[in-house]
Amino acid sequence: MAMLDPILFRQVAWVERILADEAWLEGERRGCAVGRHDPVVRARACEIVLRLAAQVRAELEAGVFVRVPHMIPPGEDGHGRAA
Repeated sequence: MAMLDPILFRQVAWVERILADEAWLEGERRGCAVGRHDPVVRARACEIVLRLAAQVRAELEAGVFVRVPHMIPPGEDGHGRAA
């Protein structure tokens, strides 16, 4: 059986949060409820995830990675433990 990457599960939490935030923001812009599957919401969430991933990759390559609060999934203390 293949081992699952534990980092993947941590990333899912912040991607879910980004989707929820973008759906809320788009709803505010439009003045009505907007779902997470809306094309505008998905596109903006993808832009954010790609930008954050590029930032983390650049910091890791430079050896200057710093834990950023917005990168820590909700409910964690930044060390992989529940807060």
